Amino acid sequence: MFINITTSETGDNKGSCGALVSYLEKENREKKSVSEHEKWFNGNSNNINPHQVRIGIDNNIAKLGKGDSKFFLINISPSQKELAHLVSLYGEQGAKQQLKRFAIGVMDEYAKTFKRENIRSHKDLLWFAKVEEHRYYGYNDKEVREGIKQRGEVKDGRQMHVQIIVSRKDLLNRVKLSPQNTSRGKNASHSSKLGQFDRVAFKQSGERLFDEFFSFERGLSERMDYANTIKHGTIKQKTQLHALMQFSEAHAKPLPPLALNHLLTSILDNKRFDFWDSLTSISLETGGLLHSFLESSYDSTDEMPYIASEQERRRRKKRKGRDR
Repeated sequence: MFINITTSETGDNKGSCGALVSYLEKENREKKSVSEHEKWFNGNSNNINPHQVRIGIDNNIAKLGKGDSKFFLINISPSQKELAHLVSLYGEQGAKQQLKRFAIGVMDEYAKTFKRENIRSHKDLLWFAKVEEHRYYGYNDKEVREGIKQRGEVKDGRQMHVQIIVSRKDLLNRVKLSPQNTSRGKNASHSSKLGQFDRVAFKQSGERLFDEFFSFERGLSERMDYANTIKHGTIKQKTQLHALMQFSEAHAKPLPPLALNHLLTSILDNKRFDFWDSLTSISLETGGLLHSFLESSYDSTDEMPYIASEQERRRRKKRKGRDR
């Protein structure tokens, strides 16, 4: 699940949103009939036209200066695996409707992330969304740089996603809400006056919401917190996650979600805990063979010294217990 917040596809969010609305109408311009056009939607209507979007956002700018952001663009892009899961449950057209329902849930999370009084759900926001069926190759794509694809060419596979324009001001045009304020509550005084927005927490809430809405079993490597830690974590965290990934792949069925979440959270939070005892508990719960897994998976890895030291520590702890 990819959820991103930007200023605008057109590069400017300090003036009218007209250019962005026009850009997001590109797929409709390719359709033969107006009846085939994909309408804009929000939590109140599924039949909103582009003119209403532009007027609504452009008129909701009370007390915003010329250089202030007036709106933001939220991109919700499920993976091909997630889209395939939706289609398997609801069919092609049903998947589109469910994606709209999911987008409303994401905007509820967007509102809650600000932690502002009276900003509690999508109903407190001014926003408009549109489903797009395709994605197009851009100059940053590897295939374009290598000459395999042309810029503007349609990408293969399922590419359905949602683009959302949300006003900087709340629905009543009173409260400023900026996802660019990433204080995460570290400065209590600042946050109480201007709000706060934890982008990481918001993106993770979208991932969690999708899993809850659609009973999606997300693999360990598909989790945002796993990817972030593999990229930015400590050597110890990466080693533990690598072991957990290998252990997960060694099991035919998914690991128990509660046990997996608890262990993963402990790793990410750098909590003091016995990783191998926790892994053993999961192994017993799933009927797995932890020692066979270790012997077959880690004989030639760079992490072996750390793993060996952990095993030796466990053996010393057992011997010490027997000697008492």
